[in-house]
Order: sequence, then structure tokens, then C-alpha cells
Amino acid sequence: MTEHSCSSSPPDSIHSPSSNLRRQPKQQRGKARVEKILDAAAAVFDEVGYEAATTHLIAARAGTAIGSLYQFFPDKAAIFKAMELRHTERVKTMWAQIDISSLVQLPLRQMIHQLAVTVAQLFDQPVSRVVFVQFFMARAIFQSIDDSMTQEAINFMAMILKQRNPKLLEEQSNLLAEVCVHSSNAVMLAALRTSDPMHRQQLTQQIEDLLVAYLEPHFGDDRSNHVMKVMICPHCQSQQLSKNGYRRGKQCYRCKDCGKQFVVR
Repeated sequence: MTEHSCSSSPPDSIHSPSSNLRRQPKQQRGKARVEKILDAAAAVFDEVGYEAATTHLIAARAGTAIGSLYQFFPDKAAIFKAMELRHTERVKTMWAQIDISSLVQLPLRQMIHQLAVTVAQLFDQPVSRVVFVQFFMARAIFQSIDDSMTQEAINFMAMILKQRNPKLLEEQSNLLAEVCVHSSNAVMLAALRTSDPMHRQQLTQQIEDLLVAYLEPHFGDDRSNHVMKVMICPHCQSQQLSKNGYRRGKQCYRCKDCGKQFVVR
């Protein structure tokens, strides 16, 4: 639902060597110091923006000497690149841990809720939260993340949708996934930028409601029993239907292929 990479990586990879580090920490204390610097940088970038941020501000927020920061990072660009790599590895790990075969068997709302919770847990981490927001607000500062990550997210979502409904055409599953990812990213961006925790929670919930309503005609829990097996368009015999209100107390449907409406009899 949000940008990610499909390839898997071991959980320890978040501490793997990164090409932008001046010196690789070998001891746990050094690794912890790097993580503290990255979290501090996330806070500073979030508060004052990338342009106004300085290595001195970051070191002060991390509670470490500027010389200690320079042992690992030559400048703030290197720090931000390390944040990009950290976010990328966390996203890879997050999606690799999802059991897709079990996920697609869940009721639609439960499936969407599980995906939304997984993504929300990712953004509980300040580095990932800031990287996500900055990707849409200051694209020029990025060195390793680009639009290919969004496309990977779309491909991953399309794979989930295709497994849930194998009869769906590949081009249709790709289109549905594209809408899901872009709409989710837009609302998630608004949620992460608000300073009101209650409003953030409300916006996040709306992502679930939005996706469930959008996907229900194709992946609803009663689709296989009522749409695929019984309900067909009496005009063109298409099974691509969507609910279209009620008429005289009876469910009305609209055919997505021929555009005509009919009432359940």
C-alpha cells in the first residue's frame, strides 16, 4: 500500500554496511550510536527541514560530540542517504514477512486492516516516517530511492489482488493496485504531516474504508457466491457488476461492461 521493495532481506540487514558510512561500526555500542544519530537527524529534518538542518544540530539532538558524528558521516547528505537505506531495508523486511497465501484468504476488510496495521507500524519509526514525507516534499535530496519503489509497491499489491481473485485480468489488477497505492500514499502523507494525533488516526482509518469500498466489487466476501456464480448481466451476460443502490427495496446492479442497470429478481 505504500512504497516498498519486494525482495526479502534478513532482519539484521538494517545494521548492514552502507556505502555512505565513513567508518563501519563493529561493536554494538557503535551501531547504537549510528542509530541514535539517524533518529536525531529524522527529528531535526522533521522540525526545521533538510536545508536548514546542520550536522551540529543533529549531533546536539543525538547527545553526541560533532567529532563522534563525523567518525561515521562526512556531512548531512550522507546521513540522509543512510536514512534512505535504513527505510528501504525495513520496507523489504516488512513485506517479506507477510504471508500472502494466508492474507488473501481473510475477509476483505480484515485483509486491508492487516496491511494497514503493518504499514502503520513501519511509520512508528521516525526515520521511515521522515523519509516517506520528504520523498513527496523534497524529492531532489534523495540519492537512492526513486519512483521505482512506488512501482514495486504497485506490483506487490497487484500480486495480492491477483491471488485473491485469479479470474481478474492482469491489466485490471495492475490498475486497481495503482489506484490503491497512490490513494493510500496521498492520505498517508496528510496523516503523517498533521500534528494532531487524533486527526492522524482518523485519516489512517479512512485509508482502510477507502480501499475496502473501492475493492469490494471485485474482492468482496460475498462476491464468489452472489456475483461470480449467480449474478450476471441479463443484457450481455458479463460478471463484472457493481452495486448501484436500491429500487423499490431491491438491490440494483450496474454492468461495468455494457453500462446497463438491472434489479435483482
